[in-house]
Amino acid sequence: MKRLGLLAPLLLVAACTTSPPVNVDNICAIFEEKRGWYDDAADARKDWGSPISVMMAIMHQESRFVAKARPPRKKIFGFIPGPRPSDAYGYSQAKKSTWKEYKRSAGRYGADRDDFSDAIDFIGWYNHQSNRRNGISKQDSYGLYLAYHEGQGGYSRGTYRSKEWLRRVARKVEQRAVNYRQQLLGCESSLKKKGWFFGW
Repeated sequence: MKRLGLLAPLLLVAACTTSPPVNVDNICAIFEEKRGWYDDAADARKDWGSPISVMMAIMHQESRFVAKARPPRKKIFGFIPGPRPSDAYGYSQAKKSTWKEYKRSAGRYGADRDDFSDAIDFIGWYNHQSNRRNGISKQDSYGLYLAYHEGQGGYSRGTYRSKEWLRRVARKVEQRAVNYRQQLLGCESSLKKKGWFFGW
């Protein structure tokens, strides 16, 4: 019983650290609530040249900032839980094979898909690949999301052209990136100061 009493606070802390932000529609509120996330996003921007607003908009679409997010299971006969459509997991919903490629390419061998710092770096890295391999501007959140969803090969083949639903989702990501960028303009200087203070 004593062990359970000691474990309870630790489990509570763990649950709090992985809970999604309360207000996912405001990037300033996200970074104010989740101390350290801004610094992680700024590091990814510095390393890969991908705007914070674009990376965060993609993450919002993929997982709503849920650390251990997985694709919903398919239903058998409409009610029996079946297999998941893919092994995508974590903040970025990266698949195992792509994550393995990222770790090797970026030299982040200890990276975890349910760690925000690693996940935001992964998105920055993937956007860099989209720019390098398919010529998509790092400011083009619409094109970057299509490549993120379809893969580099799928994007180059134009598989998204037959998926009107996916193009609609990409437009949502684009609009969110615009909103996040405008919001960040109003609070980034404050976030930089707080990041320096707490990191000192």
